[in-house]
Amino acid sequence: MTGAGQLTASTATISSLLTALADVDDRGIHHENGFTPFSRYVSDARLCAGRLRERLDSERPPHVGVLLSNTIEFAVLVVAAAIDGLVMVGLNTTRRGEALAADAARADCQFVLVDSETAGLVDGVDMGMAVLDVAEVFGGESPAADSVGIREVLPDELLMLIFTSGTTGEPKAVRCTQRTFAAAGVMLAERFSIGADDVVYLSMPMFHSNAMIAGWSVALAGGASIALRRRFSARGFVEDVKQYGVTYANYVGKPLHYILATEEQDDDASTRLRIVYGNEASAADRDRFARRFGCRVVDGFGSTEGGVAITRTPDTPPDALGPLTSPTQIVDPDTGEPVAAGQVGELVNSSGPGLFSGYYNDPEATAERMRGGIYHTGDLGWVDDAGFIHFAGRLGDWMRVDGENLGTGPIERILLRNPLIRQAAVFGVPVEIGDEIEAVLVCSDHLTATDFVDFLSAQRDLGPKQWPHRVRIVESLPETATFKTVKRHLRQTSTPPTWIRTNGHYIPPIE
Repeated sequence: MTGAGQLTASTATISSLLTALADVDDRGIHHENGFTPFSRYVSDARLCAGRLRERLDSERPPHVGVLLSNTIEFAVLVVAAAIDGLVMVGLNTTRRGEALAADAARADCQFVLVDSETAGLVDGVDMGMAVLDVAEVFGGESPAADSVGIREVLPDELLMLIFTSGTTGEPKAVRCTQRTFAAAGVMLAERFSIGADDVVYLSMPMFHSNAMIAGWSVALAGGASIALRRRFSARGFVEDVKQYGVTYANYVGKPLHYILATEEQDDDASTRLRIVYGNEASAADRDRFARRFGCRVVDGFGSTEGGVAITRTPDTPPDALGPLTSPTQIVDPDTGEPVAAGQVGELVNSSGPGLFSGYYNDPEATAERMRGGIYHTGDLGWVDDAGFIHFAGRLGDWMRVDGENLGTGPIERILLRNPLIRQAAVFGVPVEIGDEIEAVLVCSDHLTATDFVDFLSAQRDLGPKQWPHRVRIVESLPETATFKTVKRHLRQTSTPPTWIRTNGHYIPPIE
């Protein structure tokens, strides 16, 4: 039973979930400035919506840019949008200069809201629109007449624009509807039995879909309290879980790895934490995290667009995403025909768009994503003989080596088996014919070229064509705000390799 009573994933909206919480005083949001019960949360949002309406031009799309960390103001702004038909645009706080201004313009923002922490991000930048301190919307007294009611909305009403991570290209603004958030929230709340006694931890950035779909919406659907952290901190996670009695947390990328790097404490396994849900954590990190904190870690597969979702089953191998079930298919990117077991292809939704509602102001990108009437993820995978899907990288990571198509994902996972290698990014470097493989590693100083050859030779599932042609050892990998490696930055870097492969050995490049 969710906090929304009889609402189902197909009928729920964020507005309806909020209606069920409008009079709740014993649960709410824990944040750096105190505690806001749900009743106050909703009433503050109604007042906020009225103040925003006063500033918006009714002849233009009611789009408001939000350039904030995970603050209570950000949380209230999204609710204001949900109950009054506004559209919040989550602007990535790691974007800078003209790129940031272009995002806001592409999303048709009428103005951008900042606070004392983020105002400096737009200093000297021609945003092409007003930039307002969020305190102007929240501060001071306002008559009750400014407060708006909670509207009844349709599931497909636009609620938020969220930009893709931009790991392989420029970010695109994904149209996120009431249904995008509410359907996922209800489904996950039911799946993990999230209810009034739970506390959902929210530290992934709210301008990204993982926080909104796998965290915030789950809390609303279950009627659970939220522990809101301004930004992710590995040490802060351990402290907050204990302080607030967190029972559920979401993640994307490498947070589990960073948390595991903190010093283990005797009471880590005695917290209330029971479910950690996300994607892109390694099998080793999932296992270690579950044992350390005495919880269940569930790693799924999905994207900001919401076109394909793959769910792990209890019998899914540690290094697989989950079983291949209809309507998900793996097809040849060129022909669109399903590939045989063991062959790498693109993951698609053969039934249509799923929860994908298109990109805003980008019909060409939307059409490309939906070519042939099916949703194309741009992700590569292969299915084993038992019917389980394995991730093989992004379509942009597809490499052609000695006449064979290879994905980067399997190579990266094999490299991470080496205890001296902490992070790995693999990509193809075009040469006269096909590609050569480059591996960029963050590793211990103790890893030698000889050790590396010995390690690769011992990996029975690493084919000879999958050995890196060159290796670059670095201090860190470039990451997005959601801890995904930005390979395009690595490709654009002209740093010489640490080792090159010659006659089965790795040696420094000849000067």
